[in-house]
Amino acid sequence: MYLRSILLCLFAAALLSACGGSRSHGLTAIGAGIRGPSGLKAMIYTRDLPHVSAFAYDHAGRLWATTSGSTSHTSDGVYLVSQPGAAARKVVGGIEGPLGLVWVGDRLIVSSLGRVTEYAGFDGVNFRRSKDILSGPVPGGENNNVVLAPDGRLVMGISASCDHCVPASKWSGTILSFRQNGSDLRVLAKGVRAAYGLAYLPGTKQLFASLNQRDDLGSHTPGDWLAIVRSGQDWGFPGCYGQRTKACSRRPAPVGVLDAHAAAGGVALLTLELAGRYRPSALVAEWQLGKIQRVALRRTSGGYSGTTSVFLTGFENPLPVISTRNGSILVGDWGTGIVYRISAS
Repeated sequence: MYLRSILLCLFAAALLSACGGSRSHGLTAIGAGIRGPSGLKAMIYTRDLPHVSAFAYDHAGRLWATTSGSTSHTSDGVYLVSQPGAAARKVVGGIEGPLGLVWVGDRLIVSSLGRVTEYAGFDGVNFRRSKDILSGPVPGGENNNVVLAPDGRLVMGISASCDHCVPASKWSGTILSFRQNGSDLRVLAKGVRAAYGLAYLPGTKQLFASLNQRDDLGSHTPGDWLAIVRSGQDWGFPGCYGQRTKACSRRPAPVGVLDAHAAAGGVALLTLELAGRYRPSALVAEWQLGKIQRVALRRTSGGYSGTTSVFLTGFENPLPVISTRNGSILVGDWGTGIVYRISAS
């Protein structure tokens, strides 16, 4: 969403101070144990979300979150944080590996292991109704972020079933599109090892995704990617991982290159007014490395290109990232259960 105008100039100045390559100089202590550009302030939003994996806001401006363990899913669930500083309250349990959620009107759509579920009729305490709108489509498969597309369809990433083999299912290692009732399943893009974060650039149909790479290549392991994903693309997994060989001939190119073995997570897109023009930036969580990268986006004849730089450090395992209505950013630390709010100081 667009940042509120009262914070545009302050936040823009802070973002610009972190520009340039993949450098991390210029970061300073901004509170709550976090380092970032001067001009920003970090504070704790809530502490009660161990293994936090995804965020969404409802129409009332309340924060919803999912939690998902890595090996055990006994504590997984969907939580509500009614206001800053409030304790997170578990609303939905009995769900395994929820990694995405989005509000569609008065319905909450949650993606989890091997299914997508709709929850409706929230009475302030519980949902009165729930139903699976999509089974699978890969049995037990890792369904990642789910977002609402500008055309009203739902879009979701599905991780490949392996690090570097050819998946058996045509749905594995893809980004999918389907109707709000789960019907009309289509492959939007394929050949993607694991698309975790998904976000549409405000006011456009440009879908940005964090793409995780193979981890078996030793010194040849490329950095994870931030990419614009378009319908019909084939990113070439597992044969193509950005190398200059025939395997990558005519494959799409990323907008920004992140760190190797980063376990790229959530994506937040911010549109800032700089010098009288609206300029977008992407923030991407690097789960494995404990930091948030900023990709400064520039318009090109083919869409966008980006310059990557370290924006925030001091986390254990940051995963979900979201921009708020009042112009701040929330970062969820999967490793500690803390949700941080980053705003202009």
